[in-house]
Amino acid sequence: MPFRIKRIYDRPTRTDGYRVLVDRLWPRGIRKDDARLNEWNKVLPPSNALRKDYHDGRLDFRTFSAAYRKELQDHPEELDRMHELAEGRTVTLLFASSNAKENHAIVLLDVLQGK
Repeated sequence: MPFRIKRIYDRPTRTDGYRVLVDRLWPRGIRKDDARLNEWNKVLPPSNALRKDYHDGRLDFRTFSAAYRKELQDHPEELDRMHELAEGRTVTLLFASSNAKENHAIVLLDVLQGK
């Protein structure tokens, strides 16, 4: 299952494979035509409340990650579908956060990779 993550602001490449935006909100400054998405997944991103608590600084990344992992447990069918998409191809999870080290896409990647 070759999953990877990438900022949506980075240039699309052939090696991206199937491109999935995993943000609840559309990223600023990106035109839909330029995004070259295969899908915009609105099921797997963190809930609005969790996202806001993290971005407003009410949660540290460790607490956010644990809460987000719990939310993801409510969507086993969608996680299974993502695994099916990755059979025989790369699936690139796209995110808009400027923090490439602590964001929801990293948590989602870990979950999809079974970590």
